[in-house]
Amino acid sequence: MRMSNHLARHFPEIGKRLPVMPLADLPTPVSRESLTLASTSHPVLVKHDDVTASLYGGNKVRKLEYILERARRRNARRIATFGAVGSNHAVATALYAHRAGFECTCFLSHQLLRPGLDRALLFHLQHGTELVYFGGSRQARVSTLRRHLWQRDAWVIPLGGTSWLGSIGFVNAGLELAEQIRHAEIPCPRRVYIAFGTMGTGVGLALGLALAGLDIEVQAIRVTEERFANIAGARRLMEKTAALLEACDANFPRGLVAKTRLVCRDEFFGAGYGCSNPATEEAVALAAAELGLALESTYTGKAMAALLHDLRHEPGGPVLFWNTYNSRPLEIDSNRAPELDRLPREFARYFSKACQE
Repeated sequence: MRMSNHLARHFPEIGKRLPVMPLADLPTPVSRESLTLASTSHPVLVKHDDVTASLYGGNKVRKLEYILERARRRNARRIATFGAVGSNHAVATALYAHRAGFECTCFLSHQLLRPGLDRALLFHLQHGTELVYFGGSRQARVSTLRRHLWQRDAWVIPLGGTSWLGSIGFVNAGLELAEQIRHAEIPCPRRVYIAFGTMGTGVGLALGLALAGLDIEVQAIRVTEERFANIAGARRLMEKTAALLEACDANFPRGLVAKTRLVCRDEFFGAGYGCSNPATEEAVALAAAELGLALESTYTGKAMAALLHDLRHEPGGPVLFWNTYNSRPLEIDSNRAPELDRLPREFARYFSKACQE
């Protein structure tokens, strides 16, 4: 058992029934920083999940440790998942699935044109991912799934890796943070700010912090459409995750959901998924200049914008920013010509000049 698997250490039956595939380099570091706003210095703590693993970081690795091990034990040969063209989840899933010996299919949908999307597609092409355009009517999407999954021994991972099993990766992350607080690496924050995309990260973290007995608010900043991230859905996922942990180990405490402090916020979403705005751009710039963090405008920039807003209006006590954005370089051979004949024709637009500048 890895010392970083605090959930298994506290609840051995969970460790036996929910084993992990070791992918992450845990615990991820925490640091003490400060931000200056209107000549006032504010203490800010940072949890560096951008370096969850040496190959590729970000928040998805913690989820994949549980999900890929379950797929392996169920004798799956192929991993399939979903995302937008530039999805970090799709990249992380493909990378770690291939490393674990699985074949991988990514069902990808369109997103707003922006620089860098071609690099995600190049990664998939160079690493042998089967890319499938996923769009159109419900009937068309169901037909696409049947065509590419039928009789292929596929293990299907939901959008963002969000499921009760994926959320457990962040229950463990909450316990990990509690250990770092206990060892005085950082003081206990009053709030944690995290991007809220498909809910699994925020839900698992809120459960983990409650399990550790910490009275910390998890500020979950919605960055996707409301159908993917909402209070009712978060509640259902939280209750299911807690119930299945209770079923795995009789010593797991009952009534944990009532002790969680998950606050779902919508006001920083803006005009749509992937759409930036002045508050987000300011947050990305300030994070780079004062915290040394390379954020982006779709997820982490919006979470940082919420943190800045609250520091200006409700100063006092340290707050923690949970950086979920990978900072490892993407494994791409820039000298290798892209095999565009393997690319779905719907994705040719992402190799246009407008998407590369």
